[in-house]
Amino acid sequence: MSLKGKSVLVSGAGKGIGRTTAVLLAGKGAEIVALTRSAEDLQSLKEEIGCRTLVVDLADPAAALAAAEEAMPVDYLVNCAGTTILESFLDTSVESFDFLHAVNTRAALILSQAYARDRLAKGLGGAIVNVSSLSSSFGFADHTAYCASKGALDAMTRVMANELGRKGIRVNAVNPTVTLTPMAVKAWSDPAKSGPLLSRIPLGRFIEPAEVGEVIAFLLSDAASMVNGVALPVDGGFSVN
Repeated sequence: MSLKGKSVLVSGAGKGIGRTTAVLLAGKGAEIVALTRSAEDLQSLKEEIGCRTLVVDLADPAAALAAAEEAMPVDYLVNCAGTTILESFLDTSVESFDFLHAVNTRAALILSQAYARDRLAKGLGGAIVNVSSLSSSFGFADHTAYCASKGALDAMTRVMANELGRKGIRVNAVNPTVTLTPMAVKAWSDPAKSGPLLSRIPLGRFIEPAEVGEVIAFLLSDAASMVNGVALPVDGGFSVN
């Protein structure tokens, strides 16, 4: 699954799955264009892998579009930017709901449109991977806005795969369960909280960020040349239990 000579725009590349994916893809030969809102995170990533960097607040649609257009041209796109706010259903605010959709769903729309338009104008195909979540299909408590945003991302992925696939651009999603980023390690360190979820995972553990990154690399690569429109669980079997 070499990506030598290919360029990849990775949003949310400053931390977590996005950063791990950017480093992993660079290790497979890709040139990375890294996009996130933290200049400090991007600087450290640039020092690590020598990538191009763009600082942007993806909750701002005009800024997101400007950054996407500045990033072009690239061969592939990974929409990994995401955030969450934990609120019960009855306490979920309109502001939280709108913010999570802006970052988790709308930003992927804006970046994908800019990418696809650039590729099609050049008569080229390509591949997009949207980093979704198992929350798109399961109603986890206190995740109303997050689950809704990821469900919308999966739905959008299917439409993108249908329309863009006919033009030579494959679109897929990856749907991990709890992934052990530093933030998640802290959030799920209490066995009383993690135990019930772990008991539903046949493989008996949460996901390492690199395990998600390897699936993303596969979906971008020619090894997945006929994979289009899937929402691929990376969950150790949680979905079958």
